[in-house]
Amino acid sequence: MPLLRRRAPNWEAMTDEELVGEAQRGQREAFGVLYDRYLPGVYGYCYRLLGEREAAEDANSAVFTKALAALPAFRARSFRSWLFAIAHNVVVDELRGRRATLPLDAAGDMFDPDPSPEELAITAVERQSLESLLPCLSADQQNVVALRISGLTATEIGEAMARPRNAIDGIQHRAVMRLRELMTERSGTVMTKGGGDG
Repeated sequence: MPLLRRRAPNWEAMTDEELVGEAQRGQREAFGVLYDRYLPGVYGYCYRLLGEREAAEDANSAVFTKALAALPAFRARSFRSWLFAIAHNVVVDELRGRRATLPLDAAGDMFDPDPSPEELAITAVERQSLESLLPCLSADQQNVVALRISGLTATEIGEAMARPRNAIDGIQHRAVMRLRELMTERSGTVMTKGGGDG
């Protein structure tokens, strides 16, 4: 009787939960698929808040290193929100560490003009306007907006930031209202500057 050969698993077709289970059983390929799946979103989130490629790359590396080390004890409901909770903590630690050394006038230079994968869906003018206004928001509002742009739901953002869903909804609402107010002010200023007899 011939031996049956076991088919190689189709890692890409597996859900996050299945991949986590396989990774916890020692399958390196499974964690590699999770890494590939979430690398762009985690990097984009880190970059939006840290504003420098090198800092975002370092933070990204720290996030996945911490996730791999903590994976054996992982019991959360959602791998994605758990991973972004780690990213949130890494970014907060980095910002705390640089707070004393970052000059205030550097806040305007915090965003890269090149679009991230998530930002490709937003027009260039809207994206630049939004990004230039993010530093005008509170830290919590910046985090919620950056996580939302990274594709997380309000529930996942709450899990990532260790806040209740209704608190996230409130922060997001205030952020949207503030951004609308700032964009209205900006468009009024542009129209005033551009107006005249010509």
